[in-house]
Amino acid sequence: MSAAQMTASADGPARNAPVRTLLEVKNLRKYFPIRAGVLGRTVANVKAIEDVSFSIARGEVVGLVGESGSGKTTVGRTILRLIEPTSGEIRFDGVDVARLSSEQMRAYRRKMQIIFQDPYASLNPRMTVGAIIGEALSTHGLAKGRQREERVAELLGQVGLPAAHMRRYPHEFSGGQRQRIGIARALAVDPQFIVADEPVSALDVSIQAQVVNLMSDLQSRLSLTMLFIAHDLAVVEYISDRVVVMYLGRVMEVAPARKLYSNPVHPYTEALLEAVPVPDPTRKRTGTPLQGDIPSPINPPSGCVFRTRCPIAVAECSQQVPPLEEVSPGHFKACIRR
Repeated sequence: MSAAQMTASADGPARNAPVRTLLEVKNLRKYFPIRAGVLGRTVANVKAIEDVSFSIARGEVVGLVGESGSGKTTVGRTILRLIEPTSGEIRFDGVDVARLSSEQMRAYRRKMQIIFQDPYASLNPRMTVGAIIGEALSTHGLAKGRQREERVAELLGQVGLPAAHMRRYPHEFSGGQRQRIGIARALAVDPQFIVADEPVSALDVSIQAQVVNLMSDLQSRLSLTMLFIAHDLAVVEYISDRVVVMYLGRVMEVAPARKLYSNPVHPYTEALLEAVPVPDPTRKRTGTPLQGDIPSPINPPSGCVFRTRCPIAVAECSQQVPPLEEVSPGHFKACIRR
């Protein structure tokens, strides 16, 4: 099943109109070479992404979830070509940006932006907030002088910060305020697509809700298309139209958010949902917690990469890589047992 078919059959934001795909990822791979010896020969590869395919319709928010080490952040950064892909296609509005030169890619930088995970490390401590947000405006020739200052003030207002804050430095702000600044920076060039790389994981729980609500409101008002990467499945359920579940560099399940949370069909998704904390001391866990750790991406298991931790694995699971197959309209799984 192709990435385009996965979008077309899902009940995303344009259920009553033809689906217009903005981003389509096909068979994406990213290997990081391990070099050794005096000559620096490649002796092995870290297989961070292996044959990943999915697509995102215009105005849609797709959640990307999985454990640490599953390749979520690598997917997001490879799509933006902050990391160069090993192979595969990254079609943005019909153009394979993986094949563009650095000069050709420059025009697409304005269309695709990122919100980084760490609000402390992602802001230059030597620059004022106004300079941080306004830098992209100058780079792309969008505004200068008084016009640039007015645009920065407007962006700060959009994320709930006063215009006077543009004179301050990052160390003068809390983590939640810094992430708002990061969001304003991403919005500065009016992007069509945003990768939100775990934008709330470094924040306090009380602040997480404020930032997620802000992002949801901005996405709705500005008609943004977004890939929302997160560990917290509760956050993903709230903001996403569809969800892609990854494990050890591969896609395990894809489904509309409501359908995935009410009826997961892959044992890995079931385990992730079972592990979500629920504020109810009387609730009893019904599933079996995952045992062991995620295997090394240098030497992943043969066949289904999840089989070494799967409670329903059989001998056949080690012999074939399960294809991503549709089990109901818009709902896909990679498991030979179901």
